[in-house]
Amino acid sequence: MVEAIKTFFFMIAVIDPIGSIPVFLEATKQFNNKEKKKIALRASVIAALILVFFIVVGQVIMEAMHISLDAFQISGGVILFLFALTMVFGEGKPAEEKHLIKDYKHVTIFPIALPSLASPGAIMAVVLLTDNHLYTIEEQALTTLNVLLVMSLTCFLLLTASKIQDRIGESAITVISKIMGLILASFAMQSILSGIKGSFNL
Repeated sequence: MVEAIKTFFFMIAVIDPIGSIPVFLEATKQFNNKEKKKIALRASVIAALILVFFIVVGQVIMEAMHISLDAFQISGGVILFLFALTMVFGEGKPAEEKHLIKDYKHVTIFPIALPSLASPGAIMAVVLLTDNHLYTIEEQALTTLNVLLVMSLTCFLLLTASKIQDRIGESAITVISKIMGLILASFAMQSILSGIKGSFNL
């Protein structure tokens, strides 16, 4: 039960649904409320499908390329750590991803679903958390359930995005995003250390 709760809060940190609110509002500012709701639902479903896809095939890809678990933990940890640093020291997820908006007609997939919700960090995290050598089928199923729960929460937050931003402000959203970055950096370092420990039999 404790592990399930830890995984749930970790997925909230890596997906960062609150940090996606300004991106969603900027991307949908030319649409009416009905269209915004459709975009929020579709983007959440697409992002969830992307993450579930990598949960299912991530291990297959890793084994097909003959990548060892230790190497994957180290490389995955490095990528997650760099991603976390952009959340902590960069402009912040909201401002950075707003710059990706070029075409307001196709915002559902890019940048809302990808890379705002199903970010490279989130994809790497779900692959690491469902490795067949480390986790049982039950644990992997629980991780998948947590991903779907977080995406459901994300969808709800996007549907109420305007009210949330009006209430807490964009500055508060940026602060929350940076805190999520710190949590993600800690997980990334743990993954790197585990990979090094396994590689050198420490």
